[in-house]
Amino acid sequence: MPIGIDRFEDGEELRERPTSERIVQFLLAHDEQAFTRAEIAEALDIDPNTIGTNLSRLKSRELVRHREPYWAITDDRERVASAFRACAEDAYLNELLGEEKWSEWADHAASEAELESARSDADDG
Repeated sequence: MPIGIDRFEDGEELRERPTSERIVQFLLAHDEQAFTRAEIAEALDIDPNTIGTNLSRLKSRELVRHREPYWAITDDRERVASAFRACAEDAYLNELLGEEKWSEWADHAASEAELESARSDADDG
C-alpha cells in the first residue's frame, strides 16, 4: 500500500510493528482502563484470535494483567521498559548481523549433558 511522501520524508518508523508491541503500546496509552479482547482487536484493527494469542503470550511474560474478560497493562513499568529494550536490541542486531535461524543455532547448541559437565567443571574449579 502506498504512503504519502510527507510520511516517507518525515523520518517516521515505516515498518509495521509486531502485534504484541502494538497491544502493549495501546494498553500503555490507556493504562487507567482495562479492555476486552474484542475491544483491543477493534481499536487496533487486528483479528481477535490474533489478539488473544498475543495477549496470552504477553501475560506469560507478565507484561499484561488479565481478569476475565478484561486485559490491562502491568503495573511493573520497568518490566515493560526492559522488554522494549530487549526488542530494540534484537532488531538492531538482526539488522547488523542478519536474523538467526533457529535450525542453525540448534545444530551448534550444547546438549544437556555438555551443559551439566560444564557446570560440574565450574563447581570443581
